[in-house]
This record gives sequence, C-alpha cells and structure tokens, in this order.
Amino acid sequence: MLPKGLQASLALVFTFVLGYASSALIPEADVKIDVLQKPFLCHRKTKLGDQLLVHYAGFFENGTMFHSSHKDNNGEAVWFTLGIKETLVGWDRGLREMCAGEKRKLVIPPSLAYGKEGKGKIPPESTLVFEIELLDIRNGPRSHESFQEMDLNDDWKLSRHEVKEYLRREFDKYKVEQNDTQQDSMVNDIFKNEDEDEDGYISAREFTYKHDEL
Repeated sequence: MLPKGLQASLALVFTFVLGYASSALIPEADVKIDVLQKPFLCHRKTKLGDQLLVHYAGFFENGTMFHSSHKDNNGEAVWFTLGIKETLVGWDRGLREMCAGEKRKLVIPPSLAYGKEGKGKIPPESTLVFEIELLDIRNGPRSHESFQEMDLNDDWKLSRHEVKEYLRREFDKYKVEQNDTQQDSMVNDIFKNEDEDEDGYISAREFTYKHDEL
C-alpha cells in the first residue's frame, strides 16, 4: 500500500499526463492542398528560400473572390520568397515541392492565414481559399537554411549578437585569428547595409537582399 502523500502525487502526475495526451490528440490545423493541374515534365520543385512567380485568386469559403492578381495587380504576376513569412504561412506550407506550370488549390485555416485579427477586407477567423498557378522558380539570393542557422532564438530576425556569433563561427571554421574589433566593424557594416528600417534587427525579408559581408 503506497503512502497517501505518494498516492496523491502519482494521481496528480497521472492527471497531468492524461490532460497532455488528450490535447496532443487534437491535430493542428493544416493547409488542404488540391493539385488542379500538373505539367508533364517537372525539371525542379520548389524548396524553402526559392523565389516564386505566381498568379493567384483568393476566395472566402462562400466562393466570393476578395483578390486576384489578374484583376487587382494590373494583370501582373507576383514574386515572393518561399518560407520566410513574406506572405501567409499557409502559402509557405502549401507551395512546397511544386513544379513550374502547376496549379494548386489551397484551403488555409485562420491560424495559418490572418488569424483572430483579420486584415483589411479579411474578417477575423476567416478560412481562405486560394487558386495559385506557379509560373517560374528562381534560386533565392540566400537560403532559408542559412537564415535559420543564424537565427539562434527562432524569432525570425537577426540581432547584432546573432550576427557576431555567426561571424565568430565562420572565423573558427576557416581557422582565421579572432579579432573583436574587426568583427564589430563587420557587424556595423552588415547592419548599415541590411537593416533597412533601422530597428536594430535584420528581418527574414531584409536578409533576402544579398550583400558580400554574409
């Protein structure tokens, strides 16, 4: 027979584990992807960090269109970089492993679209539907993986400390003598060139513009 105190402790742990297991059974909302058209030949597929040229139309669940690149963008397709939150998270997830010439329909839950706040004509908690045609894929100037490697705290922006730490690791990798003054000067140059809004951080979007220092 276990002591009452130990019984109570085990009961508390069991309750916590049950509660955790129950919440884990609730699947996270994800993007629903339907391939509407696929080219016969596919020379390459999209990956994080690629620049994509797309035409798209966005709809509410009731079928009402709220935006179209054909109608609302002077008929011009749109370039964006995949995987750096430059657009909806639902696009970053739903347009991976896609071929040029392919068309997809994405049904994006609110948590991966504009969430509880909404935006402009998009009401809060809106599920959005997009029909997207991928016209072209180009290599991004910097890779998504490189940004993630530098972003030590996963907050989607680079601090001076993170950039200096990256430089320190590069100096170590190539067995270059460490020099704090030189590294500080390089960090200053990097932020002067890349921190466009001068907020003290290099965002994922700002990182896509290539400079020699990194």
